[in-house]
Amino acid sequence: MKNKGTIEKPNRGTGAERVAVKRPMKKAQQRLPRAERQARVLEKAAEYFAEHGLGAQTRAIAQACGVSQRLLYSLFPSKAALIDEVYKREVVGIFDAIWFVQLQDRSVPIESRLNRFYREYYDTLLTRRWLRLFLYSSLEGLRTAPAYTNAIVSHALEIIVTETAHELGLRMPVDPAQLGEVGWLLHGAVSHLAIRRRIYSNENSTPAEAVIAMHVRAFLTSLPSLLPAL
Repeated sequence: MKNKGTIEKPNRGTGAERVAVKRPMKKAQQRLPRAERQARVLEKAAEYFAEHGLGAQTRAIAQACGVSQRLLYSLFPSKAALIDEVYKREVVGIFDAIWFVQLQDRSVPIESRLNRFYREYYDTLLTRRWLRLFLYSSLEGLRTAPAYTNAIVSHALEIIVTETAHELGLRMPVDPAQLGEVGWLLHGAVSHLAIRRRIYSNENSTPAEAVIAMHVRAFLTSLPSLLPAL
């Protein structure tokens, strides 16, 4: 007889009677191609550098990128190499070479050309991340910012002053340094607009494109007082 209050354990059977339960096999994690892994790391590294600067240790950088230090070093031989690739991609690589062509299209009035260029430059390139990366590189004394300015911005400014002088019937400055300063009157104004809005968090309600149009008009109006007529 079974005693009341006694809990009877279920019969588990012998080993021979047990049915083997197959556990689902884990899928092998697919390895990303090296180029894709590098691109993902560069994207995360750019975010990290833009927010925290360039002084972090590689352990913190690897953690922010979601990879081990060992993998980070297998993709980029050094921290300096990683920073260099970030700047090639995030600072220099964003400039669209077609802008040079559009700025020299004399079938379009110079005011329209300048407004189009600086609207696109402001929206596409002068982002919060781009500005912070550019400023951090300058503070660290890296050559990336001066290299970008010398190779790309200087050429753009030369085109802008040349095309404006041509349409307004003005003589170009003979001194390249003076030519550059004339171009910076407009370029610097638009760059500082981006810094005010995206770094200083200035909340002026005037649309950026309207401010850019104001700077372009002021530049065109002032140039005849700076350059002699032909």
